Amino acid sequence: MFFNSVQFLVFFLIVLGAYWAMSRKPQNIFLLVASYVFYGAWDWRFLSLILLSTLVDYYVGAKLHASDNTSVRKRYLAISVIVNLAILGFFKYFNFFAGSLQDLVGVFGFQLSAFSLDIVLPVGISFYTFQTMSYTIDIYKGKLEPSKSFLDFALFVAFFPQLVAGPIERAVNLLPQMYNKRKFDLDQFGGGVYLILWGLFKKVVIADNLAVTVDQIFSKSGGFYDGEVLIGVLYFAFQIYCDFSGYSDIARGVAKTLGFELMVNFRLPYIARNPSDFWLRWHISLSSWLRDYLYIPLGGNRYGNLMTYRNLILTMLLGGLWHGAAWNFVVWGFFHGAILAGHKRYTELREKWFGPAKKDATWWGIALSVTIMFAFTLYGWLLFRASSFEQIWSMTQNLLSLGLDPVFFNALAKLMVYVSVLVLVQIGQVYTKKLDFVLERPVALQSVFYLTCFYLIVVFGAFNGTSFIYFQF
Repeated sequence: MFFNSVQFLVFFLIVLGAYWAMSRKPQNIFLLVASYVFYGAWDWRFLSLILLSTLVDYYVGAKLHASDNTSVRKRYLAISVIVNLAILGFFKYFNFFAGSLQDLVGVFGFQLSAFSLDIVLPVGISFYTFQTMSYTIDIYKGKLEPSKSFLDFALFVAFFPQLVAGPIERAVNLLPQMYNKRKFDLDQFGGGVYLILWGLFKKVVIADNLAVTVDQIFSKSGGFYDGEVLIGVLYFAFQIYCDFSGYSDIARGVAKTLGFELMVNFRLPYIARNPSDFWLRWHISLSSWLRDYLYIPLGGNRYGNLMTYRNLILTMLLGGLWHGAAWNFVVWGFFHGAILAGHKRYTELREKWFGPAKKDATWWGIALSVTIMFAFTLYGWLLFRASSFEQIWSMTQNLLSLGLDPVFFNALAKLMVYVSVLVLVQIGQVYTKKLDFVLERPVALQSVFYLTCFYLIVVFGAFNGTSFIYFQF
């Protein structure tokens, strides 16, 4: 049941109408049932995994809060981490590591019988396992008290707007909203409708139309015309951004119409000036999770430069592996870890030689920084999207070629047409420093915006049942 499907529209309208006719406790029960129906529409068997994770972490959270014994608390926390990672590891990574082991022993002249399993990846498993682990870790750290209601906690885990592709919510933000009575608010509802429409526009008008060209280019192993790979990564950069941020917008919008506020997951990532800035803007719920629960526990930047570089690279390696069971994701994670460490070293040397950077940067300095970071981001997307090391090598060679075929300029013009509305809106977001600035415009301008988006969705939207990219993670 995809957000961009008629089935979801019918489901959502039924849920919305029934939900606001109830008081808080029946609302929560109803939303929990609706969330299980929503997830079960993919494969009802995997509801057992969500229920197992919910039961374990609810039990562990209560035990952590009840004990003052450090060793006992560590044992209970270990139960939560081991169970969640075991579920995630088995369903997502078993075949990957089994195949990698088989290839490794083959390098040394040995043969190992294939022992892969016919495992279906449960949709959203990476998201809800990280979400439930953050609950027990925060209780262990004393940042959160456990939920007294199993029903409310189960809803926190399975809340359908953000269940399958985030944002990865923290219990400190979302759980209190489960406890509180929710009243219908017209402004909040209107903000939700705006986010749903804008997210749907990004998904079906931009992402799904660009996907056709992206799939054609990345299905090739060679024989690219000059500039074709650059077109491929440019198209993919906007495809994955509009696909994933579009999902996050719809998720936040649906939650708003139900009286909930989810965290912002994207803040104009392609205007980032450096690698650190990029990860403060892209998939914020994951990058902040990795920072708080992996990078800082590893030591962060507390033990000298070399350990900081190690921690950055190791964190991003695991972040890459979180995205998928394939070596290109590991390479992509290493690439981002390396440029994070490289930028940190560059900053240290620059400050040592020239002093602290001026706070008031020139416009050309900002433009240069954004352009350089965007170039690094594009190459990262090549690593992310490629299907093999051979394809990465062939595409890298094409990127380094100096010529540009006339077809390149036609494809570039097509891209500019597709993203024109996106660029105009984001210019407004940068200028006003508000992501939802449209809601503050006069009613006439808002109406023009809504009608334009609706018209483009109806006329140019690709309603072919295409799933969201991050569903596979």
